[in-house]
Parts: sequence; C-alpha cells; structure tokens
Amino acid sequence: MQVLNSFSKTRLAWLLLLLSIIFFESSALFFEHVMKLAPCVMCVYERVAMMGIGIAALIGLLAPRNGVLRWLGLAGWGFSAYRGVELAYQHVGFQFNSSPFATCDLFVQFPSWAPLNHWIPWMFEAYGDCAKVVWTFLDLSMPQWLVIIFSANLVVWAVMVIAQFLGNKR
Repeated sequence: MQVLNSFSKTRLAWLLLLLSIIFFESSALFFEHVMKLAPCVMCVYERVAMMGIGIAALIGLLAPRNGVLRWLGLAGWGFSAYRGVELAYQHVGFQFNSSPFATCDLFVQFPSWAPLNHWIPWMFEAYGDCAKVVWTFLDLSMPQWLVIIFSANLVVWAVMVIAQFLGNKR
C-alpha cells in the first residue's frame, strides 16, 4: 500500500486518470460526430459524470502532494464514478427492461446556472433514444460498457483511498 500511497502523490497518477478520461470523452465524440450515433439524454449525463472524473483528475494534478487538493480530487473522482455507475445502470435498464412508464427525459435538464447544452451543444445536446441500442462491442451495449468503466474507476478509487490510510504505516 505504501507504493500506491506514494504513487497517488505523483502527477503521473493523476495524469493517467485524466488521459483515460480524455480517451473516453474523445471516444464518445467520435461515436457521435464521426460514426453519427445520436447521443441520448442518459448519454449526455454519463458524459458529465465522466467529465467530473476529469475535473477531479485536474484538481489532483495541480498539487498531488497537497493533502487538501489530493482529497478534493479523490472525493470528486469517487462521487463522479459512483454517479456514473448509477446513470449507466439506469440507462441499461431503459435499454433492456423497457417499459412505457420508465423512460428517460426527452431533453437534457441542466441547472439554469450551467446550461451546458446551450453553451456547448455539440457535446451536450441529446437527440437520441435512450432505449435504442445503437452500438455493441463483445455483445455489450455502450451503457453496459459504461457500467464496467465507471465500476472499474470506483474499484481503483477505493484502492487509492485505502492506500491513503494504510500506506502511511511503517
């Protein structure tokens, strides 16, 4: 655990997290703008959760040896990954347990102080159907992969948090 504790205090650790998020966000934009797959409301919310992890990585990257910033980064990472799992799991439900009573919104709902779909519509505007499976890889839909990706983030996050406590022991 000492190794992970030390690693969490390096810029490389936070940079690797940020690069993974840039990869996933770039993939989402590739699917939308190159492959012409329409993002749905849940897709956009999942993007926001992924961006939350990216912002947390940036916070940790600023000064990873500073305990306050490192813990802020860890808190943001954990919260965003957890919300991502929730959103992706709900999205899977819309796709595979369809019900006329359980559907996603027609339009994204952002707070009035941060209307991301108006500020950056090419990234945050939704015009797809949440229940429609538009892409699969190894027989898993995109939201199923997101459950795996966000869950993996939660596992790595949990190990890093535990390392904060156990890694200081000598």
